[in-house]
Amino acid sequence: MAISGSANFDLNVAEIIEEAFERCGLESRTGYDAVTARRSLNLMLADWANRGINLWTVRQVTQTLAQLSSSSAVDTYPVGTITATVGESSSLSVGETITGSSSSTTAKIITKPSGTTLTLTVPSGAFTASELITGSSSGATTNISADPSLDDVQNTIDILDMVVRRSGSDIAVNRISRSDFLAIPDKDNQARATQFFVDRLITPTVTIWPVPENSTDALIYYRLVRIDDADASVDTMEVPFRFLPSLVSGLAFSIAVKRAPNRMADLKTAYEEDFFRAATEDRDRSSLQLVPTASSIQVT
Repeated sequence: MAISGSANFDLNVAEIIEEAFERCGLESRTGYDAVTARRSLNLMLADWANRGINLWTVRQVTQTLAQLSSSSAVDTYPVGTITATVGESSSLSVGETITGSSSSTTAKIITKPSGTTLTLTVPSGAFTASELITGSSSGATTNISADPSLDDVQNTIDILDMVVRRSGSDIAVNRISRSDFLAIPDKDNQARATQFFVDRLITPTVTIWPVPENSTDALIYYRLVRIDDADASVDTMEVPFRFLPSLVSGLAFSIAVKRAPNRMADLKTAYEEDFFRAATEDRDRSSLQLVPTASSIQVT
């Protein structure tokens, strides 16, 4: 008997919906059935973000730090990248504040990737398309093409680990709470960063302390991001194949809540079992060594 020789089975959104309806003893017949199922599917993905770390949504970010002078440095960065397109960037300075002439929106320059792009801190408002922006220290002016997108930053769920890289060496940076950060007496002290605080806003930011003493150190960190939405029936989902059973059973339970309440209990049990198996497998693996200390040894 011949085997298929393929290992690429996947389901698109329409097939996931069809399977979920069948588990509820129903059929997806109307356009609204597809709409309500996609909505439930996207809500379930939001719930998955609350259930723990989904390893396939971990991304590494490298963020170069910004210092304008010995008395001015950027200590708060977006968790992700905010890129602005401008007419010309060479005369502007890293670390300075830009201000929109008509909107009065402000943001600090983190890097200048090219002659016509800037990466920015989270703006104080919305820039107006084509408005003139002015650098606070350089006095340079240029036009910003449009209000930069915040989508990349707003897709962030949380930060996992962070190091600061200097001259090829990485040093761990410790996470502290909002209260611990508030209690730091000298927040303007400049040195190599040793601590960070994540402000989990709709547009999340990370604040480091001490503030940067140069523009060559870089933060290297892992962030959790959202799973891509189920927008169209022909889309495939951004989940590993091993999570397909829990994806389908979870959607079946969500549909049962609205359309087949008599099957809710059974479908919820199936969903939780499927998700538990997938989540248990989806974890970091590392060697474990247990080394006894002298104080732990008892002689009898």
